[in-house]
Amino acid sequence: MENSLFKGKFDKKGVRNINPLVLAFIGDAVYEVFIRTYLVDKNRDMSVHKLHVKAIEFVKAHSQSELIKILYNELSEEEMYFFKRGRNAKSGTVPKNANVQEYRFATGFETLIGYLYLIEETDRLDAILNNIVSIKEKGAEDYKI
Repeated sequence: MENSLFKGKFDKKGVRNINPLVLAFIGDAVYEVFIRTYLVDKNRDMSVHKLHVKAIEFVKAHSQSELIKILYNELSEEEMYFFKRGRNAKSGTVPKNANVQEYRFATGFETLIGYLYLIEETDRLDAILNNIVSIKEKGAEDYKI
């Protein structure tokens, strides 16, 4: 998702000073657009309602929590730092369809995605997002969590 308006606006030092919930806010949007684009690419003739239902399976807190648990050991030290910052951030709310632990892990996941997006680590972001698609296509139950 290239946008020259923001190119070079964020560096690693600056992003470290951003509230992790703000990074999660960005990460949620980036992840949602990626998943929707992926689903449209794979299901071009599917109704919007069915696409929405499929997207929910990827973006709900439970799924994000399970995915980050699978990817956890593949994260760099820096990525782990941002995941943990997001996981430990106090948001004050928990959605009705997730427990607190799932929601926190999902927030950490979104924080990581937001961090990678803002510092323009597109290769690493692509690798993680493509890995997620592979995991979901194979079925997360095939992975040890």
